[in-house]
Amino acid sequence: MDSKRTGYIFTLLAIAIFALQDGISKHLGGLYPPVFITMIRFWAFGAFAVLMASRSNGGLRAAAATKRPVLQIARGMLLAVQIIVIINSFTMVGLAHSQAIFAAAPLFVALLSVPLLGEKVGWRRWSAILFGLCGVIIILGPGADGIDPILIVPLAGAVLFAFYVIATRFVSRDDSAATSFFYTGVAGAVVLSFTAPFYWTAFAPVDWVWMALLCATGISSHYFLIRAYDLLDAAAVQPLTYLQLVLGALIGATVFDEQLTLNMLIGSVMVVGAGIFTIWRESVVARRKAGMPDKP
Repeated sequence: MDSKRTGYIFTLLAIAIFALQDGISKHLGGLYPPVFITMIRFWAFGAFAVLMASRSNGGLRAAAATKRPVLQIARGMLLAVQIIVIINSFTMVGLAHSQAIFAAAPLFVALLSVPLLGEKVGWRRWSAILFGLCGVIIILGPGADGIDPILIVPLAGAVLFAFYVIATRFVSRDDSAATSFFYTGVAGAVVLSFTAPFYWTAFAPVDWVWMALLCATGISSHYFLIRAYDLLDAAAVQPLTYLQLVLGALIGATVFDEQLTLNMLIGSVMVVGAGIFTIWRESVVARRKAGMPDKP
């Protein structure tokens, strides 16, 4: 099997496991504090990050060596907070509705990259961003009384994730991907360990099984995604991640009996289309800056 085909298999496996992970998070989030669930999940993630670092070239010392320690720690904190917010969103808003709004995260990344990273965005990407944001408004479905305040939760999750991606791009100028991955898991686990124990709740025996499965899906999904990026360009992987929206909607509708409204469907198509176009244009611009020919 060639490396490109293997890369796509890893990508699809990661996406499917991420969707399953979201469904388990919604189930547990309705029974236990999301901070508590996230802490245990990050303990497993942090242990995995340490294991991966110890097996890499240079070991733990090389992985922990960073030129931007404050920002690396902040990244881990951002992701931990974002996961807490999104688990709350799954329980308060619903899995399908949350995923539809969260799909706008790449648009917020493109929007924030201008003031925070100094990147230039041409008229094509600006048009795509505006089109996608119109899709977000359709998903939010403002009525006579305005937007339902509860929908601010998944919107905040998308914005937080965009800041996390921006911070990741910033540190990538000086640190390796292995270093960023190490700090994502370890920093998040350490920070949550100081706060989440106050939310410690006794698990029912069967829910320890669900928690173990959540940790396993979190570790395996990240591993498969790392392997996918080893074999494929980001421009090939990122558009496929929108399949998580489809799988999330299916799980929400079939397992949790959520309703898929026309606004959600229309808005999601607009957001996904705009996101894929934005990712493609970023790839084209990056290749031109590197002096590489455009792909057909």
